[in-house]
Amino acid sequence: MTATLTPTWYDLLGVDRGASADEIRAAWKAGIADLDPTDRRFRTLNEAAEVLLDRDRRAAYDETLAPVETEQETPAEAEAQPEAQLEAPDATRPQQESRTTPPRSVPAWLLAALAVLTAAALAAAGYLYSQPSDGSIADATTEAQSAAEHAVTTILAYDYRHLDADQKAADALMTTSYHKKYDPLFTQIAANAPDLKAVVTVQVVASGVVRSGDDRVQVLLFVNRPTTRADGNQLYRDQVVMTMEKSGDDWLVDDMDTNQLSS
Repeated sequence: MTATLTPTWYDLLGVDRGASADEIRAAWKAGIADLDPTDRRFRTLNEAAEVLLDRDRRAAYDETLAPVETEQETPAEAEAQPEAQLEAPDATRPQQESRTTPPRSVPAWLLAALAVLTAAALAAAGYLYSQPSDGSIADATTEAQSAAEHAVTTILAYDYRHLDADQKAADALMTTSYHKKYDPLFTQIAANAPDLKAVVTVQVVASGVVRSGDDRVQVLLFVNRPTTRADGNQLYRDQVVMTMEKSGDDWLVDDMDTNQLSS
């Protein structure tokens, strides 16, 4: 089989090569809406979104692709049309069944991310995935997702010059049980701060609700962590699974699983 028969990340999400970030994000969310997190297609769509929602990696990936005219007529696209579970609201959008062999251009760290997402999903198997249909449930789920996006940019970020304030801000966004688990890590960060002089910021690339219940919602986030240290600068890319728990009027972090995708 030639490289031109291999489906691209664009094909898997059912978007054009020139699709905007908003279009890609919408296609990703629509694609995973009816899939179980342990489904292979769920993991593959997350991979596609991770690449295409990052400007630099998307540009590098685009350079590896065949001309648009060639991939528009691939047999693989025609074969994947009947796949119902990946069907978006627009039934004319081409859909693809994921393949066990990924495109040649996929970097090694993305292959490792497959196992990471599977482990995170199985670890939280006590929660049933649901697509909100009731208005109040939808509102609560949206609130939990928004709270997770805010929390991840606070909890994973810190500045060696004001670690006490950073820890206090992070603790305010966690349940009591979780910040007791997280505090030892922050203690280690503080111990290394004088030498490393690390300043870490966090940018949310994309997020989506993986599982939801009455008072607990699990959110998957892709984040970038630009980091400056005494020994140099680095950009880390992470996949974070946050379990949010309703506490009064607030959604607090009750668990967090962070896995580095690349740096």
